[in-house]
Amino acid sequence: MARTLIMTVDRDNDLGVKAGIRGPVIGRKNALNAVLRLGIADPEESDTNAILGALHHHDKMVESAKGNDELEIAILTGDVRVGPRSDRAIASQLEEVIKEFQPDSAVLVTDGADDEASLPIITSRIRVDHIEKIIVRQNRGIESTYYYIIKAVEDPRWRARLLVPVAIFLMLFGLGLMLPNGTVIIGAMPLIIGIWVLAKGLGWEQQLDRLLNDMRESATGGIWSSLLWGLAIVSVLLSVLTVWQVLTGSTSELNEYVTESYTSIDVFDLDAVNRDAAVWVIALDQALTWIVVSTFSFALSLGVLRWKEGTFTGRSLLLFGLGGVIYTISRAIIEVLLTELSGDDYSLAFGEISDTWFLPILATVLYYLLRTVVQSFEENDESLSANRFWGV
Repeated sequence: MARTLIMTVDRDNDLGVKAGIRGPVIGRKNALNAVLRLGIADPEESDTNAILGALHHHDKMVESAKGNDELEIAILTGDVRVGPRSDRAIASQLEEVIKEFQPDSAVLVTDGADDEASLPIITSRIRVDHIEKIIVRQNRGIESTYYYIIKAVEDPRWRARLLVPVAIFLMLFGLGLMLPNGTVIIGAMPLIIGIWVLAKGLGWEQQLDRLLNDMRESATGGIWSSLLWGLAIVSVLLSVLTVWQVLTGSTSELNEYVTESYTSIDVFDLDAVNRDAAVWVIALDQALTWIVVSTFSFALSLGVLRWKEGTFTGRSLLLFGLGGVIYTISRAIIEVLLTELSGDDYSLAFGEISDTWFLPILATVLYYLLRTVVQSFEENDESLSANRFWGV
């Protein structure tokens, strides 16, 4: 005897919002009642077709069932706030359906990629033998481009995705035409689009969402974390202003800064070297401290938040060690670059190399020791947890 579950997923909970039906919906009669109420509430809703497709697939399998095979249909609903909240609701409802019906396998009927995003949750709990996607055929008048654009604009889920990029593109294009040196803005538009496409291709959206959530929680987690977060933002602004000040600074000021900051450079003539490269190196050098302060403040704010939540681990300390390593190495590389740009060859004598690279090597060794200590403590905690008696 085989027990098969035919299911469909309403990830954004249109069934609950528009028809007032709470998931999970189990059984053919209940599913038929649910699809009728949803179809009456919103005839254009695509989830209606997905539920009808699941009913159609259920009836076909009933006709071809053999022996004592059992089939059941279920509708899982998520939440309006699509994301972790809706996925947790789907997982909880799926556990309820599995507990009641105890299926051997499942067939998933969906209406698009949005509902298919919950497939990993389903496959982690039950074997999915088949996935069927319902594509609605429309008449030629409705298939016009105008219709789809209007529907996308009216849908809150697609409004921001469609209108905001178009609005930013038009605003930048208009500024590029209006400003005297607007060719830079127009030229930057393909760069911005390329970065956005690259982020989509590498899946940076999830990391960015998690970062924004951590920033939001850090801002509301306490006064200290909020102050540190504010310091990080101010440091970023100061680093940008520092770069701008260097780019617009006079030649004498930049020459004086290089000779005072790096004793190994006796004379630095900005006009006698590759000016563009040298100016950017000096700008990075002056902004590096503010960048490090911003990074440390942001990491410390997250550490304070984790400590208040009771989830603080030693791995948070590794961020400070890694920041120190990156800072010292960056300073050493900048010194070598400025020495070469000044027209002098960087000396390969032991004393010169040791003066430049002693701190980066020391920071790397200290970071390695810190990492070893943190990992040893984590291994001890894991061994204690494994040997702990939890009772009957």
